[in-house]
This record gives sequence, C-alpha cells and structure tokens, in this order.
Amino acid sequence: MESGPKVVLGKYELGHVLGRGTFAKVYHAGSLINGATVAVKVIDKCKIKNTTMEPRIVREVSAMHRLSHPNIIKLHEVMATKSKIYLVMEHASGGDLFSQIMQHGPLSEPIARRYFQQLVSALHFCHSNGVAHRDVKPQNLLLDEYGNLKVTDFGLSALPEQLKDGLFHTACGTPAYTAPEVVRRKGYDGTKADAWSCGIILFLLLAGYLPFEDSNIAVMYQKIYGREFKFPTWFSKPVRRVISRLLDPHPQTRMSIDALMRVAWFKKSYKANYMNPDLLLHDNRPNFCMLQKDGQFNLEDGAPVMTAFDLISLSSGLDLSGLFERGKKREKRFTSTKHAKDILEKFEKIGGKLGYKVERRKVGCVVLLKNQLVLSVNLSEVVPGVLFVEIKASGNDVADFEEFYWEDLKAGIQDLVLAWHNESV
Repeated sequence: MESGPKVVLGKYELGHVLGRGTFAKVYHAGSLINGATVAVKVIDKCKIKNTTMEPRIVREVSAMHRLSHPNIIKLHEVMATKSKIYLVMEHASGGDLFSQIMQHGPLSEPIARRYFQQLVSALHFCHSNGVAHRDVKPQNLLLDEYGNLKVTDFGLSALPEQLKDGLFHTACGTPAYTAPEVVRRKGYDGTKADAWSCGIILFLLLAGYLPFEDSNIAVMYQKIYGREFKFPTWFSKPVRRVISRLLDPHPQTRMSIDALMRVAWFKKSYKANYMNPDLLLHDNRPNFCMLQKDGQFNLEDGAPVMTAFDLISLSSGLDLSGLFERGKKREKRFTSTKHAKDILEKFEKIGGKLGYKVERRKVGCVVLLKNQLVLSVNLSEVVPGVLFVEIKASGNDVADFEEFYWEDLKAGIQDLVLAWHNESV
C-alpha cells in the first residue's frame, strides 16, 4: 500500500498492491518470522456471496490443497475474519508469461521448450492427483525470480467429485485457449482439454500470436474444427508435429499429456528434477486460521487437526459447506476454547440428564442415543487452542430434532460455545 500505518495480518506485514479485481486485491507481503516474500489475495466475502465467485474460491482452495509441485504456485495459508478471506500464496516476482511475450515477442525454441516442459510437468502432476485445470492460458502462467514457470489460478479447476459418467460437463475457460469439446456441453475429458490448451500455449510461445483468432467466437470455432491455421516458417518439423497432434479438434485422437511426455522433442534437455518425487511435497498442505483471540490450550484425546480444505467453509458469513458435504441436513457446529476432555464430559453429563444413552465410540467423539434419534458429537482442532465441534443428527426421529430435542441440549452446552456456525442464536 502506498502510505500510512503498517498493516499486519497474522504473521505477515502487507505491502503494496500487486493487482486488483472486482472481488479481491492481491498484496505483496513479508513474513514477520523469516522475512520471506509472499502474495496475499484478500477476498471480500460480501461481494462474492451468492455469486459465481463463491464456488471458484472453494475450488481454488480445494485444488491447491491437493497440489504441491515446483511449477505450481504454493498456497501457504488460508485465514478468515467475518468479512474477508485471505489466501497466502507463493509470490512469483517475474510477472506472467503473457506480458513477457507481449513485451519481447516470440521465444526461441529452446527457451519455449523449457517453459513448455515445466507447464506439462505441472499439469501431469495435477492430472495424477485428479485435478484438471481448465483455464490454462499465459496470464495464469507466472515466472519466479529464477525464471521458472508457476501455474496459478485454479478457480475453474475440476475435481474428481465433479465427474459424471467419467466426464466433466461445465463449459468454462477462455475461448481462445479452450478445447472445442468443452463448448459443446456434451461431456469431456478434462485432461484432454488441458492438452489442447498446451498446444495453443506452445504455438503462442514460438509465434508470438495465437493460431485461432477472430472477434466472432463462432467463426473462431469454425476455424478450430477445420484446423485452419498456418505455421510460421521458422517452426521446426518436430514442433509442427507436436502442435498438430495437440490441436486435434477430436479429443479421442488428440495426443494426451502422457503421450506428449514420451515425444523425443519434448524430452530434449528435459530436467528430471521437474518430476523428482522429493520435490512433490504431498504433506506440505496449507494451514487454516480463524483470526480470533490467541489461547494457550492443548488438545487431548487425539482429535484430528483440520486443514484449509476442511475449514474454508466455516468462515462466519460465508457458508460454503454445502459444496463439500451434500445431503447433511441436521448438523450444528460451533468453535470452542474449552478443553477437549471438558467438552466431551459436558456432553455426556447433559446427555444423561436429558435421558440420552451415552457412548464413547472413537477418539474425540461421543454419541447420544434417544428413542430413534442418534446424535454424534465430533471434535477437531482448528488452530492450537480452538476446537471445532460438530453435532450430527441421524435416525428415524431426525425430522423432530429441531422441534423437540435441540433447544434443551443447546441450553445445556451454551457455556462451551465461542462462536456458532450455521446456527441462529
């Protein structure tokens, strides 16, 4: 930011604005712990609520939660307040690839191949983890301070749970880079759609312009289906073969990412450490923090620690939980700074007074049974000192839960509650 007092967000000090959009701003920031540079995307919940951006943020966090690769922008942390969501990400100081091409023109074949290898390596890793990017374009390909490519913006990515009959059905992406089958809305293979985009990117890197361009999208897709494009004279024969096989409008015969990685032209000067398993830190997942009061509490009984993927839906004022947990209609949730042992014992005590049969079935869980109603109480740690409590109702009497059972139980446990989620109090 230009001037004024310093803004501290958790362990980060925010600096100048790197970019801004309708719903979010991206700030340059520095870690107060080790001085490391990061980028912080600040999202206004009020602006995105009930818009198409809401599911995009969920997809972005859930996709990046699964992915840790040297050529994919890393998501370090997700933080939330009542009005904002903060995504703390790796900062790529070299800008985006599109700006580089616009400023300096087409690249030489060796340099283009290096960027292309890094892009394909990243997408191959995404696909291996069930993620299709679906918006591969040069504006989403960043460069770090060493000139390494970093794939970003997973807001349009597709996850395995979105598959229907093994295919995706949502039309999305940027027309000039989007595979033709995506527009048809008849179902498509996300990995083959990403392969098409790779063909467009490779052409752009070497030519400095797109193979298919027209202000009329319908005309542009006529050119795509007719494969109406010409190679510049300086394209080598191996490059022409690769691009031709990627820009096949028929996904059944289009070259896949796997097949591409076996092509001799692609493998030339290919550095094996792009796919070195030691660099793919599967367990290096983002942290999630509800920005509340600090506390000195210890979680006992081994309750699991929740991650950003589990918790992004819990931010007060932005209920995204339905996108992850469809069909769970009788749930109550709250956070607490009480000791885990005290919470479980309180549920046992109140349950006993209200006529429930009480059972301890697993670590961090107590079950209350009454007539045909089953209440399962599960504890998880959000951050040190803050526990997340879920009360899930099931059984034949679940329809009567709100009317006959909930208010008495709620009154008995009210002293445990720091904040309710998805509950009017």
